[in-house]
Amino acid sequence: MSKTDTAAGTVTAEPVVSREQFAQLRETRAQHPERIAEAYAARQRRPLLTDGRLFIVAADHPARGALGVRGDAMAMADRYDLIERLAEAVSRPGVDGVLGTPDIIDDLALLGVLENKVVVGSMNRGGLKGSAFEMDDRVTAYDIDSIVRDRLDFAKTLLRVNLNDAATERTLEANAKAVSDAAAASLPIMLEPFMSDWKDGRIVNDLSTEAVITSIAIASGLGTSSAYTWLKLPVVDDMERVMASTTLPTLLLGGDPSGAPEETYGRWESALALPGVRGLVVGRTLVYPPDGDVAGAVDTAAALVHGTAAN
Repeated sequence: MSKTDTAAGTVTAEPVVSREQFAQLRETRAQHPERIAEAYAARQRRPLLTDGRLFIVAADHPARGALGVRGDAMAMADRYDLIERLAEAVSRPGVDGVLGTPDIIDDLALLGVLENKVVVGSMNRGGLKGSAFEMDDRVTAYDIDSIVRDRLDFAKTLLRVNLNDAATERTLEANAKAVSDAAAASLPIMLEPFMSDWKDGRIVNDLSTEAVITSIAIASGLGTSSAYTWLKLPVVDDMERVMASTTLPTLLLGGDPSGAPEETYGRWESALALPGVRGLVVGRTLVYPPDGDVAGAVDTAAALVHGTAAN
């Protein structure tokens, strides 16, 4: 939305979520928490795929204690700023939906932002960034039952496999249960797999082609059925080999925002043309673009997703 200053002859953007709406959101949460369930019950849903593609905006990083964007360690700390950016992003043409934890999805539901959108519930946020137990990535947000309860459309888990950390066993088990439960509920679930290791006291994901292919092999075999399993993969070198390693429908991971946006868009565009790639799931790269133009960044990515012929 925009408004024109007739005296100055300029056009300035109005926020998609006003400060008044945000204040009312706080009041509703305090005095009428039952309206969250009512919002989900009344929400208009849509088919998962309309043109064979999906473009999802992600915002589940804060629940894992990951608030930083580029050089700002607390960039995502202001909740009004985050919700306003997300609402603007999700309102843009070509954006199919949003991925988040219950706190964020509940806010967006109360604000009416989720109508006719694909809503993805993020499940395991227990491996807090920088913690000694980071590899023990348990389900601490949505589970499959709550995703079904709220009539959401998709589930998502993070699967970091660290062969040098015994906590990986519990993470594998949690992911396998999520896949099995999702299949039993006929609910699509996307797994975001990485081969990871400890380096200088922090977890680093191996983004080599071979490591990504190995992570796909591990993730694909989890659970009692792969019928509803999708993958969420980073864009790495030799994506042709990566996509040749799976028949599972795949969404590309935007990754940590670094480098020139034009280079990032170019890598996405090339990968989106590969067989099996169905779209993008991107968070901080688009919600916190270097120039602050959320709409412009989102529109560019949407054109890449929906301007490419479906596989």
